[in-house]
Amino acid sequence: MKIAILGFGTIGSGVEQIVNEIKSKDLMDCEVVKILDLPKNKDKSNLIVCDIKEISEDDSIDLVVETMGGIHPAYEFIMECLHHKKHVVTANKAVVAAHMTDFLQAAKEYEVEFRFEASTGGGIPWLASVQKARRVDEISSFYGIFNGTTNYILDSMNLKNEEFDVALKNAQELGYAEANPSADIDGYDVQNKVTISAALAFDAKIDMNEFPVFSMASITHKDIEYLKNHHQMIKYIGQAIQSNHQYEAFVMPMVFDEHSLEANIPSNFNIITLNGNTIGELKFYGQGAGKLPTANAIVQDILDIKNNMYYGSVSLDNELVYSDTLLQERYLIRTNSIINSACIDHIENLGANFYITTKAITTKEFKELSRTVLEKDEKAMIAKYM
Repeated sequence: MKIAILGFGTIGSGVEQIVNEIKSKDLMDCEVVKILDLPKNKDKSNLIVCDIKEISEDDSIDLVVETMGGIHPAYEFIMECLHHKKHVVTANKAVVAAHMTDFLQAAKEYEVEFRFEASTGGGIPWLASVQKARRVDEISSFYGIFNGTTNYILDSMNLKNEEFDVALKNAQELGYAEANPSADIDGYDVQNKVTISAALAFDAKIDMNEFPVFSMASITHKDIEYLKNHHQMIKYIGQAIQSNHQYEAFVMPMVFDEHSLEANIPSNFNIITLNGNTIGELKFYGQGAGKLPTANAIVQDILDIKNNMYYGSVSLDNELVYSDTLLQERYLIRTNSIINSACIDHIENLGANFYITTKAITTKEFKELSRTVLEKDEKAMIAKYM
């Protein structure tokens, strides 16, 4: 199998390294033959070309790996390769979340495969496991730590007594966080991953603009200490639930008991949980990011295509309507402002801050309350109890 790679950054170079250097039995007849990159990078490899047509119109190439990131021109390049009857594997969660339907339809029309395991969960075989579970079970919900960068930051704040900005800077120096970290800390990365996961878990395309997404950037070391004193830990979580043709989803900080698995996930690792009607609760743990773990997930997709392995078809025929009244949950709010609301259960006053715990309320009530809080205190910390 002859393979081309679009983009030769961290993940793309990892794929090339695994395919061309690790000659396991299954990889013996796989070879990376072309890499699309910018002209200024041609000295990185003699395989680099600079025109997508040198790949899409090359009949000898069987499969294309897209690791460019972003939506454009990744969308156009993926579609062009599918139209030229080449299998496509991608790690690009943004383009998959936005255009999954287009890619699946094109792959079906041109009788090729479109796979995206590495887009969610890094090296964890999360999406394949969801598909396998879905063959038997209805999956009612999933939740977890989907982003290694945010987990590294919170873990550092907890273990090293660091403030958010210091932990973020360290994450950037280690290569876990980008120079502009907004996609991670403001929830857009997890928002995409929840959307992709819901497509496979619920057989439905959900609108990522419908459900609440809260940044973790307001979490302080004092918040971490407050929760420690209550035998709790905060993590950054994506979550979705379906019931009676409706769904709810969240991306936000969530509070766990200190003895829970989620509270003890270290560094840049991920853990994701699904709930099925016969299998019950299943948890998947591992490296959520990084060069070789993510590249490994891409290569697994390549080998599955090569060996005609399937874990279940992807169908988006289930129409789910967003609801903000399915769940009743408790929330924690830290603010420097006095808030009056019938939703409040109790308040603790610590210095200049108030730690407010709500009663079990609907998401609709929570959104109204959080809007009031943020209008008074834009740096308020808002989290949900799990």
